[in-house]
Amino acid sequence: MGMGIDHEDEDEENPGPEEIREPRLWQVDGWTARVIKNEDDEGWAVAMTQAGHVEPALVGPWTMGRDKKNPKPLDTAAFNTLVKTAYEVVRRAEQHLQATLHRQFDIETATGRITVMLDIEPDEDHPSATLSAQDAAGESLASIKVSPGFVLNRASAQRWIEADFAKPR
Repeated sequence: MGMGIDHEDEDEENPGPEEIREPRLWQVDGWTARVIKNEDDEGWAVAMTQAGHVEPALVGPWTMGRDKKNPKPLDTAAFNTLVKTAYEVVRRAEQHLQATLHRQFDIETATGRITVMLDIEPDEDHPSATLSAQDAAGESLASIKVSPGFVLNRASAQRWIEADFAKPR
């Protein structure tokens, strides 16, 4: 160690511009952990919110501190675990949303396999949907606009193929 200013201590005192590491509030790498009073009982809860979102992705119980009155302070290990858990919750929600916005069925026909797909565009004012079909080589056979409420299942896909891709009623 040489003479002069020790920069390591300075970094500990001044985390990055958006980083906050307080006992009840951590804001690091696009996530905010906030320890809050649990409305349902005497204990505490922690809310994990992703940057740019208003609603927390995850709210869960939080451990009491040693004094059995105040919450345990947030720390690196707890924060990292909370981020991992909240990320998984967000990922599952995105997968569920994707599954509701895109459906597809492979239908075997006399001329080969046809993949029928329904893709919904969730717009608050003007939602729309596209029904499309591709052959086994991925070549487009048909693509039409349908109601976002159109139900694609194996039977409706089969009927659409048999109707020569005419717009369903």
